[in-house]
Amino acid sequence: MTPPPAQTQQTVGVRAFWRAATPAERRWVGLGWLLSLASCIASGLATVILAWSGLPLHFAGLTVYVTVYPPLVLASWWALCFGWVWAAPLVYAATFTLALYAGMPLAWALLFACSNPLGLAVYALGYRAIDRRPELHSGSAWLYFVMLAFASSVFGSAGALIWSYTNRIDNTGLLPIWQGWWLGGLLQAVLLVGPLLWLTRRRISAWLTRRPALLAPPPADPRRLTLRLILVIVCAVLGYGAGTLGLAEGWVQQRLAGADARQLETVQTLLSTAWSFYWVMALFVLFVGFFGYRSFRHWSAANDRLLAELEQLARTDRLSGLLNRRAMEEALDEQMQRGRRHGELASLLMLDIDHFKRINDAYGHAVGDAAIVALADTLRAGLRSLDRAARWGGEEFLVLLPQQDAAAACAVAERLRAALATLPGPELPRFTVSVGVASLQAADRGWGDWLKRADGALYAAKQAGRDRVVATD
Repeated sequence: MTPPPAQTQQTVGVRAFWRAATPAERRWVGLGWLLSLASCIASGLATVILAWSGLPLHFAGLTVYVTVYPPLVLASWWALCFGWVWAAPLVYAATFTLALYAGMPLAWALLFACSNPLGLAVYALGYRAIDRRPELHSGSAWLYFVMLAFASSVFGSAGALIWSYTNRIDNTGLLPIWQGWWLGGLLQAVLLVGPLLWLTRRRISAWLTRRPALLAPPPADPRRLTLRLILVIVCAVLGYGAGTLGLAEGWVQQRLAGADARQLETVQTLLSTAWSFYWVMALFVLFVGFFGYRSFRHWSAANDRLLAELEQLARTDRLSGLLNRRAMEEALDEQMQRGRRHGELASLLMLDIDHFKRINDAYGHAVGDAAIVALADTLRAGLRSLDRAARWGGEEFLVLLPQQDAAAACAVAERLRAALATLPGPELPRFTVSVGVASLQAADRGWGDWLKRADGALYAAKQAGRDRVVATD
C-alpha cells in the first residue's frame, strides 16, 4: 500500500489498528491510552475537589475567569494525533465521573459529559475538512489551530449551563463559570496542547507514514465537511456573542436591583445598543460564512475540472485522441484480473499502417499525421463503448476487445480493415493496415505474453503481403 502524501491528514482507525498493529504497537498505544484514561478521571475529580473552576484572574484592571481542566489537554492531544474516537471516551469518562461525584443526577450527568466530546469534534472536523495534519510548524498552522481551539472551547463550554442549572447557580455565578470554561479551554489549547503537538506530532506522522495500514479511510466528501466546518465556526462565534451578552445582561440586572429609574434607563440603552451591534455582526458573520463557502465551492469545482483535464491529458495521445500507452497498460492489467477471477473472454488487435514511411516520404509528415487521425476516427466509430483503443507507438495501434473470442475479434478486425481501405479524401492517399489478433489464454502469465502473441500475428500478416488480418492459433 502506498503511503499517503506528506500533508494528508492522518487518523488512526480503531478497527484498522486492531487488525494491523504489531504486538509492540498494541502494547505501547494501549498502555498509553489506559494511563491517559486514569489521568483524565483523576485530574477531573481534582478540578471539583480543589475548586479549579471559575478562578478569577485580574489583568489590566479587568477580572476574567479561567477553569483549569487537565483532562481536556490529554483528550485534545489524542484527538489531534490519533482521532476523535480515541479521545472522546477519555474526556467523557472524566466529565461523567466528576459529575456523579458532585452529586449531579444520572440523567443530567450522561448529558453533561457530552459537552467536551462535542468540542473535540470541532478539531476532528476542522482538520479532516482541509485534509492537513495538525503539525504546528508555521504561523498559518498556528492561526488555524487557534481558530479551531476557540470554536472547540465555546462548544465545550455548553456544559456550564447544565452545571449551573443542576447546582442552582444564579446568573451572577453563571457568568464566571461559563467564561471560565471556554477561556480556560482556549488557554489550555494554546499554551499546553499546541506546544505538545509541536513537539510530538511530526514523530507520530512519520510513524503513521511508515504504517499506512493503521490509518482510517479518508473522508468521502470534503466539500460537505467544509460546509459543516463553516457552520460550526459561525455557530461558535454567534453562540459566544449571544451567550456573553445574555449572561452579562442577567448579571447587570441583578446587580442593579433597586437602582433608580435613570440608572436603569442608561443601562438598558447600553444593553440595547450592544444587542443591536451583535445582530449586525451576526448578519456580517453569516454573510462571510456563506461567501466563504460559495467561494470554496467555486474554487473546488474549478480545481476538479482542471484535475480531470490533466488526468485526461495524462491518459490520452495528443495526436490521435485515443488512449496512450500508459492508459492501455492499466486497461490490460484490469482485463487480466477479470480473466483470472471470472474467466472473462478477451481479445487484442494490433494494427499497423502499411508502408507508413513511404507516406511520410512521398506526401510529408502532415499527411502521415492525417492518416493516424483517420485511423483513430475509424476505430472510435467502429468499436463498442466497452472496447479500448490506444496509439501504442508511432503508426502502431492496440485495441482491447473484452468479452470477445478470436472469431469475433477477427470479424471486428476485418470490418475495420475494410473501412480503412476505402477511406475517401483528396488530401489523404489510400492506405491499408495489417492486423494481428490474439485471444487471452489461461496460460498467459501477464499481458506481456498476450501482447507478444498479437505482435507475432501482426508480423505474420505483414510477411503474408500486408492489408490482411491474421490470428494466432
